[in-house]
Amino acid sequence: MATASVRFSAAHRRRQILDVAVELFGRRGFNGTTTREIAQQAGVNEALIFRHFPTKEELYWAVIEEKTREENPGEPLQERFKRLGSDREVVISLAAELLDRRSRDTTLTRLLMFTALENHDLSERFFRTYVTRYFEMLTEYVREGIAAGRFRPLDPLIAARGFLGMVVYHSWTQEIFGWKRYQIFDPRDVSTTLADIWLTGMKVQTHNVTLAAQETSNARARRGKKERVHAGKYK
Repeated sequence: MATASVRFSAAHRRRQILDVAVELFGRRGFNGTTTREIAQQAGVNEALIFRHFPTKEELYWAVIEEKTREENPGEPLQERFKRLGSDREVVISLAAELLDRRSRDTTLTRLLMFTALENHDLSERFFRTYVTRYFEMLTEYVREGIAAGRFRPLDPLIAARGFLGMVVYHSWTQEIFGWKRYQIFDPRDVSTTLADIWLTGMKVQTHNVTLAAQETSNARARRGKKERVHAGKYK
């Protein structure tokens, strides 16, 4: 009795191709992966790949969309900014979200790096479609903070880039460059520390800050006086 062959739906085949493509593109990049290799590991004919994805670039973009969809936060950033009470809570929350997602899966980070190094058009498309929303939302948040008098009058875009740069570089250092083999950091501690560093530079100086600076100056003066007295005893 002949065994009936198993027939898979088009959606199942597409899923097979995408799963293999995510793994290979994330490990080898765009140029380092061929559609023939993807077809072999997915157990399909190479022609079937192009039936679902007209070009290799469209397959790569489908992989990026897949990973981005998986990482999409449940709460929109604008709503979170409105819900959280203080600038510190907002900034810590944003840093914690980015660090948490990158620590769980580095595939999207690797895909972005590969596109930047190998294929400028895909890199620009990725940045324009997904990355700019973080810059734009944080930039607008900074702009509103400046208008309200909470933040110093700085370039909002550069300020936003500075904060996101700190967070992303820490993530790359730990997850991509492998530094977590030598030192493990608590993501909440990292988020809080980076937020406090950034906000220290962003916040308008208050009377308390001025008073602290004056106290420091007075302490230095007292220390200098003691040193002069001490030196005079041994002349």
